[in-house]
Amino acid sequence: MSNRKQQVQERAARVAAMRAEQERKDRRRKWLIYGTSGAVALALIGAVTVPLVNHSREQAAIEAAANAPIKGVEEFSDLGRDHVEGTVDYATTPPVGGDHNAVWQNCGVYDTPVTNEHAVHSLEHGAVWITYNPDLPADQLAALRDAVRGDNYALLSPYEGLDSPIVMSAWGYQLKLDDAADERIPVFLQRYLQGEQTPEPGAACTGGVGTPVA
Repeated sequence: MSNRKQQVQERAARVAAMRAEQERKDRRRKWLIYGTSGAVALALIGAVTVPLVNHSREQAAIEAAANAPIKGVEEFSDLGRDHVEGTVDYATTPPVGGDHNAVWQNCGVYDTPVTNEHAVHSLEHGAVWITYNPDLPADQLAALRDAVRGDNYALLSPYEGLDSPIVMSAWGYQLKLDDAADERIPVFLQRYLQGEQTPEPGAACTGGVGTPVA
């Protein structure tokens, strides 16, 4: 074999070897890219799916608890429903129903006390009224605000003279609590916001009196 022919063959062999090595590297790089992309996609899916699954489980647990007796809830009956002027001498503090003003309190979050007679009208419309001692710690107040955020029939306001740090009221029902972390708060809301106890279901909780801060 001539030297020229041998050189050509050797060069062709080197080129073939280089191409094979490059193809091997390309395949490895593609697998790394696909593998990394797949791992990222799975991580993103997990990051979205796990919280959704947990939220669904939590909501299912709340709904189940709301269908059972809620520990500590007091029930009141024989509540008047007349529209009256002036103040009313209510049997409970805060009131859970009875005669009330003709104008309801707009639902939402308030940082000052609201009038009993307007708030009771909101209860008649299916609202849940959460009242708290004005000296409730800021972190607990923030938790209460989070609990009612997005609920169009939730009313939150400070209330002087409570015998518990937090009191939840619906028409004819009341629950006294010591802490905003109490697991019964979302259960009470689930059961009584526009619940079966509502004398006037579907009636508005806006267009009345008061300007919520949130």
